[in-house]
Amino acid sequence: MSNIRAPNKSRTGRPLGFLQWAIPILVVVLTVATFYPALQNRFVNWDDYRNIVENPHFRGLGWTNLVWMFTTFHVGHYQPLSWVTLGLDYVLWGMNPFGYHLTSLLLHAATAVVFFFLARELLAIASGSEENQIAVWIGAAIAALVFALHPLRVESVAWATERRDVLSGLFYTLTILTYLHAWRAGKLRGKWYWVTLGLFLCAILSKSLTVTLPAVLLLLDIYPLRGLGGTQGWWSKAARAVYWEKVPFALLSLVFSAVAFIALAQIENMASLQRLGLLDRLTISVYSLWFYFWKTVAPFKLSPLYELPTEVEFSSPSFMLSYVVIILAVGLGLALRRRQPWVGITGLAYLVTLLPVLGIFQNGPQIVADHYSYLACIGWAVLAGAGAQYFWQASVDGRMRQRSFVLGCWAAVIVLFGLGFLTWRQAQVWHDPERLWSYVLSTTGESLFARNNLGNALAAEGRFDEAVEQFQRALKIDPQDPDAVYNLGNALARQGNFEAAGKQLQYALQINPRNAMAAYDLGNVRARQGRFDEAMNQFERALKTDPGLAKAHYNMGSLLTQQGKLDEAIAHFRQVMLLAPEDGRPPYHLGQIFSRQGKFDEAIRNYRLALRIDPSNLKARYYLAVALAEQGDLEGASKEFRESLHADPNLAEAHAGLARALTAQGKKDEAVRHYQEAVRLLKSQSQNKNEVAEQ
Repeated sequence: MSNIRAPNKSRTGRPLGFLQWAIPILVVVLTVATFYPALQNRFVNWDDYRNIVENPHFRGLGWTNLVWMFTTFHVGHYQPLSWVTLGLDYVLWGMNPFGYHLTSLLLHAATAVVFFFLARELLAIASGSEENQIAVWIGAAIAALVFALHPLRVESVAWATERRDVLSGLFYTLTILTYLHAWRAGKLRGKWYWVTLGLFLCAILSKSLTVTLPAVLLLLDIYPLRGLGGTQGWWSKAARAVYWEKVPFALLSLVFSAVAFIALAQIENMASLQRLGLLDRLTISVYSLWFYFWKTVAPFKLSPLYELPTEVEFSSPSFMLSYVVIILAVGLGLALRRRQPWVGITGLAYLVTLLPVLGIFQNGPQIVADHYSYLACIGWAVLAGAGAQYFWQASVDGRMRQRSFVLGCWAAVIVLFGLGFLTWRQAQVWHDPERLWSYVLSTTGESLFARNNLGNALAAEGRFDEAVEQFQRALKIDPQDPDAVYNLGNALARQGNFEAAGKQLQYALQINPRNAMAAYDLGNVRARQGRFDEAMNQFERALKTDPGLAKAHYNMGSLLTQQGKLDEAIAHFRQVMLLAPEDGRPPYHLGQIFSRQGKFDEAIRNYRLALRIDPSNLKARYYLAVALAEQGDLEGASKEFRESLHADPNLAEAHAGLARALTAQGKKDEAVRHYQEAVRLLKSQSQNKNEVAEQ
C-alpha cells in the first residue's frame, strides 16, 4: 500500500503462550453457551416462511439452485452467498431448523474470534507500544466478548432469515483484518491488498449493507493508521495514492448499491414521500443513531419489532432527546478531533455503517431494528476493549490501587455476565411465532403488525377462533388495514364460516383490487359453496394479478376437469408443473385426463412422473397399472398392481386389477386367489358401511 502509511513498528508480538489459544477458545465457548437456546428455536412467520419454509428454490446446491441464488432479488435482497449457506444447510439438515440455527451460531462465533484478532491489531496500533502486549490481548478479549455476547446480536443469530448478518459480519471483519495486514506490508498492490478486495466482494455478496466498508477503511487511514491529513495534507501525492487504492472498492460499492436499490424496489416496500417527508426521515435517522448507541449501553426491553408510528412528531420527547444527544456528540467529536481523534472516527464509522438503514431509505414496518446494529456497533466494542486495556496497563504501571483493580475486574465480570444473561433470555423470544409476537405485544404495546402475525401463527396451528380474535383486534387499530381484512377472511374460511369469509374477502378486494391471494381464497370459498362459475372468475382474477400463483392454476385445472374442459385443464396443470415442479398432484391429474382421452402413452408418462415426485401416491400407482394394462403391457401392469398391494394389502381394486392381468397372462390359479380376496374385501367394506348406517 501507499508510502503515506508506513507500518507502525509496534506489533503485538507473542505474549504468554497460553493466551494465543486460550482467549479465542474462551470467546467461542462463551458465545456458543450464551446463544445455546437459539438452537431450540423453530422458524418464525416473519420472512422465515417466505425465505425458507415455502421457498423450494434454495433447497440444494445444484446448477438450477445456484443460478437462482445468484440472480434472484427474493424479498428485496441480493445475497447469493447467504443463499449458498442456506442451500448447504438444506443438503445437511433438510428442513430441520436446528441445523440452520447451528450454522448461524457457528458463523457468529467465528466472527467473534476474527473480531478478537482485529481488535488486538487496532489496539496495538493505536497504543503504539511494544510493552503492552498482555494489556492489548486483554483489551481485545473484552472487546470480542462485548460484541459477541451483547443482546443486540440476538436478532442476527436467532432469526434464521438474518443469516446474511452473521455471514457478512465474518467477511466484513476479515476484510478489515487483511486490510491491516496489507497496510503492514506497505505495498500498493501486494497479496494482502487483493485478498482484502476479494473478501470485501464476499461481504457484499452476503449482504449489501456492507457497501459502506470502503468509507470505514478511509476512516482507519485517518486514525489509527494516520495515513491521511496531518502534516502532509489531504491532497498530497501520497494521499492521492491512498485514494487510488480505494477505487476498486468504491466501484464495487457503487455497482452493488445500485443492485441493492433495484432489489428493494422490486417489493415496493419503501415509504413514499407523502407518507414520510424529508424532515420525518431526518428525525428517524437521528433517532436511530441515538437508539443503537443507547441500547448498546443499556440493552433492556429489546424487542423484535419497534413499529414505525403513524405520524413522526418532531416535538415528541424521544425525538427531541435524540436531536440534543446527536448535536452534543457532533460537538464533542469536533472539539476532540486533534487531541482524541478516536472519538470522532468511531462516531463517523458508526454513522457510515448505519447509513443504508437509516430513515433516509425507510422501508418495512419498523423504525429501528436490533439486527441493524450487528456491524455498526463494533466500534463501541473496540472502545470498551480500549478501556479495559487502559485499566489493565494502569494497574501494571502502579497508577491504580490494588483494591480499585479488583473492583474493576469484578465489574467487568458482572457486565459480561449480565450481557450473557440478557442474551440467553432474548434468544428464547424467537423460539416460535406465537412466543415471538406475544412478546412483542407485551413489550412494546399494541401493534397492528404483531396482531396480524400472531393471528397467522395461531391459524397455522388450527386455532382459528383465537386467530379470528387477533385479526379483529388488529382491525380495531385500523379498520381498513388490507392485511388484517384479508387475514380475517382467510381465517373465517378455514374455520368453515364461508358466508362471513366471502364478505370479508370481497372487502379485502375492494381495499386492494390487486390482492391475488384474496381473490384466490374467495374462489375457494365460492367453490365450497357450490358457486363454481364465481369461483372460476376469482381464480382468473388472481392469475391476472399474479400469473405465477401455482395454487390458482391447480384449482382452475381441477374445476375445468369437472366441467369436461379437458384441454384447458391440461394447460393449467402443465403451468403448475413449471411453477411448482416438486408438486406431484398435477402430473397425476394429467394422467387421469389422458386416460379419459385414451392417450395412454401420455397417461403412463405422467403417472410415472407423479410417482418419481411422490412414491407414496397409491392412486397414481394403481392407475399407472390400469393404463399399462390398457396398453397391453400385462407384466408391467402386474408389477405395479403388486407394488400397490405391497403398500396397501387391503386395496380391493388392485386385487381385482391384478386378477384380470393374471387371467390375461394365463395364470388362472393366482388370478382366482386375487379375485376371491377382492370379493372378500368388497363384502367387508359393504358390511362396515351398513353397520355405520344403522348406527
